Amino acid sequence: MRAFFKLQSTATRSRRRPVVIILLLAGCLITSCSTRRTTPAGGQTVTDELGRTVKAPASPQRIVSLAPSITEILFALGLGDRVVGVTSYCDYPPEATSKEKVGDTLRPSVEKLVALRADLVIASTSSQLEQFIGKLDDLGIPVYVSNPRRVGEVTDTIERIGTLTGATERARELSDSLQKRMAAIDAGLRGAERPHVLVILNTEPLITAGGSTFVNDLIERAGGRSISANESAEYPQYSLETAVAARPEVIFLQAQDAPLPSRLKETPAARAGRVYHIDDNLMLRPGPRIIDGLEQMAAELHPEIFKPRTH
Repeated sequence: MRAFFKLQSTATRSRRRPVVIILLLAGCLITSCSTRRTTPAGGQTVTDELGRTVKAPASPQRIVSLAPSITEILFALGLGDRVVGVTSYCDYPPEATSKEKVGDTLRPSVEKLVALRADLVIASTSSQLEQFIGKLDDLGIPVYVSNPRRVGEVTDTIERIGTLTGATERARELSDSLQKRMAAIDAGLRGAERPHVLVILNTEPLITAGGSTFVNDLIERAGGRSISANESAEYPQYSLETAVAARPEVIFLQAQDAPLPSRLKETPAARAGRVYHIDDNLMLRPGPRIIDGLEQMAAELHPEIFKPRTH
């Protein structure tokens, strides 16, 4: 369940700050006098999705992405040639894998960001990098933070990043296309029954998604109703007994090779053959492909309405 633990590490707030990062930050601050930059003349001042004021170049040319979803957005906007650094988890599109790696989403290297001469860093709040972002601010490296909390907010993030990077027209075109696809799903689901859904993010122990998560919103938008929607924790551990008692009619397994726990074979979903594997990159990354995941999930929840999307 490696994929889930990557999610878990970015979805829960960690209080641990590795000593090596602290030392790197200290070293960078000591030598930052020669690297500290101010916003160049003709720059722009924008408000990011946390409400922070960000001063950035009018047309940033050396962009570092600190989340796979951000990387996917930048490439979808035709900005791949301006991306100079990505995380070790940024694996789509394939061209992204050839970019310089700056670390993972939780432990990016400040030294590499300085060496890459980044003039804009785009991060996601799922990375939980508040202190790190503060250090980059001190070094004069502008950091824009994205924060889509719902499927429908992804298009707003795309348009904001398009405006920030000078790709406004392409961002608007992409946003309009994604919104039309979402609207088609909304129209098709009008008046439809909503089956009870269990999403399994990890099997041992069984981990699912709570009501405040992006995953839960995806299920709702696809025409389902999560059996764990009332859970206050974002990614709660769920007992097999509770899951069986909730009688899910559809089960989604995140990992492609994950077997269904034997106890869950007693559920209506298993008995009806409605246990599906879904690509976690389409379910957990709030980027352009989230609509692919939405369409796939909607087709499996409501095959009587939607045809499975081919890729």
